[in-house]
Amino acid sequence: MGMEIALTLLTALLVLTTVLPVWRHPHWLVRGWDFPRLQLAVFAVVLLVVNLCFFQAWGLFVLALACLCWHLWWILPYTRLWRCEVNSAKGDDVNRRLRVITANVLTPNRRADALIKQVHEFQADVLVTLESDEWWQSQLDTLVRDMPYTLKCPLDNLYGMHVYSRFALEDTSVEFLIEDDVPSMHALLVLPCGERVRMHFLHPAPPSPTENPESAERDAELILVARSVEGSTQPLIVTGDLNDVAWSATTRLFRKISGLLDPRVGRGMFNTFHADYPFMRWPLDHIFHSHHFTLHKIQRLPSIGSDHFALYTELYLEPMASQKHNGLQPELEDETWAQEIIQEKQVNVHDVPKPGK
Repeated sequence: MGMEIALTLLTALLVLTTVLPVWRHPHWLVRGWDFPRLQLAVFAVVLLVVNLCFFQAWGLFVLALACLCWHLWWILPYTRLWRCEVNSAKGDDVNRRLRVITANVLTPNRRADALIKQVHEFQADVLVTLESDEWWQSQLDTLVRDMPYTLKCPLDNLYGMHVYSRFALEDTSVEFLIEDDVPSMHALLVLPCGERVRMHFLHPAPPSPTENPESAERDAELILVARSVEGSTQPLIVTGDLNDVAWSATTRLFRKISGLLDPRVGRGMFNTFHADYPFMRWPLDHIFHSHHFTLHKIQRLPSIGSDHFALYTELYLEPMASQKHNGLQPELEDETWAQEIIQEKQVNVHDVPKPGK
């Protein structure tokens, strides 16, 4: 009897943590359950096996199975079982190639040498760092010889940000779109072929008991940028630690509103956080791009001593912007929700720079 009660309570816990994010309430206790969908799916499988082998409590079995199916609906696109959203690149013109490393370095981490080694090893064209302070800037400035174009905003509040680029950066700006101490960076990158790419580098604050109690600030920054790129005909890239998982409703909303593509869909999860705990990992570091690009490679890099792994992405700008990818389309409900998010924080889409416009 005691084991049956335990099974009932554990199934109820699974149902509760599965249903909470559907509520869309911004409090971190609700939004936080977007993150461990993979772990909850494994939990559901364990409950199903235990139930089937020892209890045959079919009501509880159905509940656990429904939870598993719900989590798989969100997770499976980030496996090879799904159709790729972004086509694989076939072109080989190096002047149209762009190699990006996105790295949350963890401010107190002192393994700058490991990141610099990866930049050289993968011959990155652009490095964007999050949580980089004055010390990190002093270390990364050794890259300036090869990557002379920079954007720098060293901060000691875990929201410092730096960009180092081999290619020219034009129309650059550092903005504080939502919060006074959380920057974002914006630039127009000039490829060797002469084409220009609009770049947005983001690191909004997460919903958590130690930072923002709600996800409102994070969600507003994501949707504000999504609105600013919506309908643009420019080649576009948005990258950074978005403090949101790839399989959340808000990331999905960002993809729908922006029209940008996720190269991970159909290829893998590329879980970048937490580097120290393999059983508690999820995809927090992202890169999204417009239909102008195809993909040569996307890869999670080895540890650099941070709580995040760096993400390496090699994109190819197609000569003709006519690629038929498999992105998401917004519905009326999505438009309404996006408008509510922006209105709640009373922000304006015109506050987001549009490099090249």
